[in-house]
Parts: sequence; structure tokens; C-alpha cells
Amino acid sequence: MPTVSVKWQKELYPNVEIDTSQSPYVFKCQLYDLTGVPPERQKIMVKGGLLKDDADWSKLGVKEGQKLMMMGTADEIVKAPEKGPIFAEDMPEEELVIHVGHSAGLFNLGNTCYMNSTVQCLHSVPELKSALIKYPRPVRSNEVDQTSHLLTVATRDLFNDLDKNVKPVAPMRFLTELRKKYPQFAQLHNGVYMQQDAEECWTQLIYTLSQSLKSPSSSEDPDAVKRLFGIDLVSRYFLHSACCFLSFSHVVSFVLFLLGNLIRNHIHNSISSVEFQLRFYIMETQINGVVELVCGLKSELEKASPSLGRSSLYLKDSRINDLPRYLTIQFVRFFWKRESNQKAKILRKVDYPLELDVYDFCSDDLRKRLEVPRRILRDEEGKKLGLKTSDKNSGSTDNDVKMAEAEASSNRSGNSSKSESVEDAPEKEKALTGIYDLVAVLTHKGRSADSGHYVAWVKQENGKWIQFDDDNPIPQREDDITRLSGGGDWHMAYICMYKARVVPM
Repeated sequence: MPTVSVKWQKELYPNVEIDTSQSPYVFKCQLYDLTGVPPERQKIMVKGGLLKDDADWSKLGVKEGQKLMMMGTADEIVKAPEKGPIFAEDMPEEELVIHVGHSAGLFNLGNTCYMNSTVQCLHSVPELKSALIKYPRPVRSNEVDQTSHLLTVATRDLFNDLDKNVKPVAPMRFLTELRKKYPQFAQLHNGVYMQQDAEECWTQLIYTLSQSLKSPSSSEDPDAVKRLFGIDLVSRYFLHSACCFLSFSHVVSFVLFLLGNLIRNHIHNSISSVEFQLRFYIMETQINGVVELVCGLKSELEKASPSLGRSSLYLKDSRINDLPRYLTIQFVRFFWKRESNQKAKILRKVDYPLELDVYDFCSDDLRKRLEVPRRILRDEEGKKLGLKTSDKNSGSTDNDVKMAEAEASSNRSGNSSKSESVEDAPEKEKALTGIYDLVAVLTHKGRSADSGHYVAWVKQENGKWIQFDDDNPIPQREDDITRLSGGGDWHMAYICMYKARVVPM
């Protein structure tokens, strides 16, 4: 390695070593330590002109003892820290969690990857963690059964352990309470605990939390789980004839709790994406003796018609009438194979987006409620791109009072130099837009629901993706997440969880 001297202003720095195996940018960083001039401001004269960051040292002809001239303005001198550098191994566990940027992994306690992946996905929901923190240790017996209470407490404590540790956590207490509450997860085969379905674990756990946190004394928000994961659907029935549709006389409204998995995507041979699937997936199922063809949020139902005196075909059209903060989509990849008398897996590739817009699946009433927040969102995103916001009167009607109020709110926030961010706005002042961002994917690898391996892929608050493969968290690129769409024996998406994009109102 040649040694040179560097002249900067009135200073001369002798015996500066150049590591020619590294790029010139590394040499500039050395000079930054000596002079305080950032690499991007340094202008160093060498043979052929200025030294570039990616230049080839072998072509520059720098010789031993050569004097180099540098120009540039130094940063202001910053006082050195009183304490020396702190290494990761010397950090307290809580600080190390923040430094690493993700929570701990979970030990596999014997075919418990289905449980570990479920926990890691739900652990990424800060609102759920907040509701669990407020859950009290004592509980009145008439509010919730003891097994639900103990499982809820175990969930809260496990979430807390994940947040405070970097080293893997053994979820023994949580597993014990889960098996007490739901004995199906304690099934044995030849003396070994069986692999279970992650979707069933997800559904059972969320259902338990919805019951426990619903108690008025357990949380400031007794409807926390419903608000986070619940969906309202409104349905209409039409009488189907050979040439027309006749409107059936009543409208059916009902609440469908998503509980983490309820927009179920049954995979058909012609389906290749989530959006297309929500409209047209087809499955035949037997429900109380009635054959139902399910087509996205539309279905055909054959049953007796009192008015016609015979069996008729009805069309049921369902629309989303209220949206949750977290929308979870399950890919129904397992079906019962009669030939082998066991669950088989559909390996077909089904793409899913990083951003999902469900506006087209909403009821007319919900679409009206979404118009103002969606317009505010477009304006905010337009501002970031340097575009003009929507005209005050564009797209509005004379009677649209809410639109005018939203305009005033948008203008106030735009004119304020200290406007409140979306995340800082109070929860009650945030409005859903119908647009969701992917934040977690639970995948399955293998050919059968009773075997294989489950893994959670979770987006962190810093925007990085982490693959939680039991006790081994592995950083991932965002491009890797969209490649989990299936089509082979590699990990493929089984449950996707999306977080609502909201705006302050």
C-alpha cells in the first residue's frame, strides 16, 4: 500500500496510506476523519483530473511519497462524545432490540411452526399489542371463561417477551394455554404432537382475543378486535331466471368477523391474482344440504321458492359495508382428497399485490364514505410528487358538505408548517381510504396441511421485511415477498395481512 501526503488549505497530512484494494471512496473517508471534509465535497487532484469514487488505482499511477492536493470545505467541528463506542454485545437487551430493528424468534417446540408463524404475524399489529397491554390480570368469571382469560394473558406476555428480547423465546406457556383452550392442537400421532393448520390457529386465537377484549373492564376499546379485523357485509338476493333477474323482496345485512382470515380465496384453475380472484373464484360446497357456487362476493344459491312453488336459482350479491384496519386474505389451498382420504394442497401460482384497493368491492354507501378520504390521500401523495392538488370544486356536488369540510381541513393542514402527520393524528380522527398495504405473509411449504413447514414474513416499522423461520429471523428484500405466490414446492402465501392506509380528518 503506497503512502502519500495530502495538502489541504494550510495543513499537510503526511504518511497517509492508500489501500489500493479498496475504492477511492474509502480513501476519501480516511481524509474525512483527518480533515472533516465530507467525501462528496472533496476534490483531489490526480493524474488525469479529479479523483473519482470508483476510479481504478492501478490506472492512476499514484507513487510512494507523492503529494496530493485536496480542496473542499469541512463540516463544523462536533465535540467528541464523552463515552466511547458501545458494542452490540455490551448493550442492554431492550436497547439491542431497537438496534437490531426486529423482535425475537420463537423456538419450535415440536411441530409448532404453525403457531410461531401465526404469533409473529399478529405480533406485528401495534394496536392489538396496545389492547393486550391494557388487559387486566384479574377478571370476573361472568365476563370471560377462565381458559380464554389465561390464553389472552399468555398472548400478552408472549408479545411482551418478543419485544424485549433478541435471543429466541420459548413460547411454552402460550402453547400450554392454547392446547388447554383448543385440545385439537394437542393431537398426537405415534406419541408425537401433530402438525396443525396455521389458519385454524389464527382463527381460534383471534376469536379468543375478541371475546376477552370485548369485556368492558378489559380495555378502553371493547370493540378493539372488531375494529381491527371485522368486516360488515350487506347482501342482496335476486331470483335467477333463464332470461332475466327478478329482484328478491328483502335485503339481508349481517356482520362477518374476519378474525384474521375471512376473505377466503378459493383457488380455481383460471385464477392468477387476488383482485381477479375476489370477483370470480368458484367453489362448490355443501352447506345444510344446499349446493352453493361461490364466485367472489357473488354466489348462486339453489333453494325452494315459495312464490314459484319449485326449486329456483338465486343470485346473492354481497358487498363490503364497513372495513377493518387490517384486512386478511386466506388462500384456501387445502382441500379434501377422497382418493387418499387426506388434505391435499393446490400448488397453483396466485399473485398478490403489495398494495390492494378494495373500493370496487364496497357497497354504494361505503363508497360515498370513502370518497373524501381517498381524495385527501390523492392530494397528499400528489404534494409529495410536486403535483397540484385537486381543485376545490372538482368532483364535488352542490350538496356534498363533507367534501367542503374535507377541503378546509386539507387546506389548514397544508398551510401549517407543523401539520400533524397521519400516524400522529388521534385514532378517532383517522379515516380509512379502502387502500391497503401488505404488512405480513404467512406461508406454507410442503404438499399436505398435516405436514410441511409454516413461516412468517413480516414488515417492520422501519420498512424492512424479516422472515421469521421459527427461532431464525432473516432479513429479506421486498422483491422476495412477492415471489411467494406459489407454483412449486417453495414457500407459498397462505394468509396475507394488509394494513389500511388512513388519512387524518
